[in-house]
Amino acid sequence: MSENTLQLTKSENQKAKPASDQVPFGTTFTDHMFVMDYEEGQGWHNPQIVPYGPLELDPAAMVFHYGQSVFEGLKAYRTADDRILLFRPDKNLQRLNLSSDRLSIPPIDEEEVMAYLQQLVSLEQDWVPSTPGTSLYIRPFIISTEPNLAVGPSRKYKFMVILSPVGSYFAGGLKPVIIHVEDQFTRAVKGGTGMAKTAGNYSAGYQAQASAKKKGNADVLWLDGIEKKYIEEVGSMNIFFKIDGEVVTPELNGSILKGVTRMSIIELLRSWDIPVTERRVAIDELHRLYEEGKVEEIFGTGTAAVISPVGELNWMGRKMVINNHEIGELSQRLYDTVTGIQTGKLEDPFGWVVEVK
Repeated sequence: MSENTLQLTKSENQKAKPASDQVPFGTTFTDHMFVMDYEEGQGWHNPQIVPYGPLELDPAAMVFHYGQSVFEGLKAYRTADDRILLFRPDKNLQRLNLSSDRLSIPPIDEEEVMAYLQQLVSLEQDWVPSTPGTSLYIRPFIISTEPNLAVGPSRKYKFMVILSPVGSYFAGGLKPVIIHVEDQFTRAVKGGTGMAKTAGNYSAGYQAQASAKKKGNADVLWLDGIEKKYIEEVGSMNIFFKIDGEVVTPELNGSILKGVTRMSIIELLRSWDIPVTERRVAIDELHRLYEEGKVEEIFGTGTAAVISPVGELNWMGRKMVINNHEIGELSQRLYDTVTGIQTGKLEDPFGWVVEVK
């Protein structure tokens, strides 16, 4: 731990909190946010919790011009006995540093930031909704702030954490979604930034997602950027297939995000002695197995949706209807178990949850 002392400035104007069962995803924010600065030669310093509000940045701040930014997403949950739990926050902070390394951003002290994060959530604990399926979404992010138009890593950064009470990520809740397999645009390539949570990875997918949604799809399943053959991930989540009793997910190859929920699902399946394999999965192989009646379930995993069952895949004019558009038995079991651990309804044998005091 460094000798940085956290400064707290409380908001004088408390916002009205939305009804616990009426929280859309990502549009409502709490009263406070965390801010910390970095300057070359001084390191990370001046950690503060301050009233939520606008930022003042120089128009030449490098984030506006060269996109040097990373972010994370995790959640806080309210239990039936009114405790506040975080789900594997250490893994999110580890991944934030992994993304920062790829974007040439200096690393944070994970232990120190964990303490700051818990203090922020503790201060804002009344914002954690209690309705089933809701949570407090936590968004840590780092942006480059040096005013400089020269191409190169910034020498100044700002690290922030904002909080947002949220409901279900998909409007339909835990219902199978329709996914379009993208065969034109490219999300990422090996050696690029696909393994990092950086802003440009997401905006680069907007055109494909907009086109897919016009055709009634909820999201896009990306293929590899070279051959357009191997399955990678959905825009907002990793992807899993239950094929003839075995669970298969694309292996991490440098262009796929190392999902915390993905990791948890793999560990959970192995604890249940359900065979799970990480390997390359070709889209034509998946279609062949579908035609043979061996594709039993498909589901996505991510912080926002936790488990999102897939009821249909559309690829090159071919429609693959999965489990008659109904949630599969394994998908339901995984969702119930992970959310049960997250909300304190089920025992946590893995040590995944951290209680906020």
